[in-house]
Amino acid sequence: MFIDEARIRIKAGDGGNGCMAFRREKFVPKGGPSGGDGGHGGDVLMSSSLSHNTLVHFRFNPEHKAQRGGHGLGSNCSGSAGDSTTLKVPVGTLLYDDATGELIHDFARPNETIVIAKGGRGGRGNQHFATSTHQAPREHELGRAGEERAYRLELRLLADAGLVGYPNVGKSTLISRLSAAKPKIANYAFTTLEPNLGVVEVGDFPHTESFTIADLPGLIEGAHLGHGLGIQFLKHIERTSVIVHLVDVSDSGAAEGTARPDPVADYKVITEELKSFDPALAAKPTILVAAKIDVANPDKLKKLTAMAKRRKLPFFKISAVTGEGIEPLKFAIAEMVAAHRPIALEPETVEPVKLKSHYPPPPSSARGRA
Repeated sequence: MFIDEARIRIKAGDGGNGCMAFRREKFVPKGGPSGGDGGHGGDVLMSSSLSHNTLVHFRFNPEHKAQRGGHGLGSNCSGSAGDSTTLKVPVGTLLYDDATGELIHDFARPNETIVIAKGGRGGRGNQHFATSTHQAPREHELGRAGEERAYRLELRLLADAGLVGYPNVGKSTLISRLSAAKPKIANYAFTTLEPNLGVVEVGDFPHTESFTIADLPGLIEGAHLGHGLGIQFLKHIERTSVIVHLVDVSDSGAAEGTARPDPVADYKVITEELKSFDPALAAKPTILVAAKIDVANPDKLKKLTAMAKRRKLPFFKISAVTGEGIEPLKFAIAEMVAAHRPIALEPETVEPVKLKSHYPPPPSSARGRA
């Protein structure tokens, strides 16, 4: 199940209470205060992982807590610190504050780890309140509450190339020919209801190189306004380096009255939808592909070829069914991806993000028994 959005509620561990105690050993007549400190509460961390590719584990388990700190003990013994909790998210996840909509962090690389909720500090025991004039203090501190927050997670696929086009133009069939991906393929619109990722290998061993390609659900006019599958999947195109735009040049669907008469108009509509969603998408390197040439309408193919020549777009004619033109297209995509792929950075652990606390600071001390 592919889930690309989720809301979570997290609670860091509370700090343990400080202890009030006095030494009463047989040969220590004036033992004095010996209350230990409470342990710190555990933090909640979030880390990006290549072993995860969906947010489904958050959709059905939205609440996460870290362990609270142990209470202080007598004989100056401190309470144990609470265990921290680390939440794993796929690379490409955006973390937003659910209340304000503020972007907290973009997990663009693997093994990035940040603290998203700080555990409460443990309270001090009465041993810290002893002075020369106050030698039997009965004061001790309560532990501070751990931070409690609500976040929204949004996953944007990290693919080198993205297949776009109207529904039923052959995107799923093409990705199944280029990679080992097995998407659902059928002769009706909106067969693909979720993005499919595939790894394409180029070259012969041991000089094999690879790139990832995403089959994105079909777009229609008004997609940026939410029509069809709409804005739900347009966001996944933002991280691709190259767009592969498929246009159907056949007369498939003519008997049912669903055939699209003008391939040039189809190209312009989808390009305008990408531009309306994000102007940067229209500026991405694009390869134009005439699909289904095994049953092509010559007039449609001629019009699309002329437009590609006018716009100086890389243009390929393929049939995903017969395999015609697949290999040249694969190498062209690999070459364009290599030219425009961002420089890979080494995985790292980033500095913890400093988050503003929602809680007012507690009083410096509180009277009472632990």
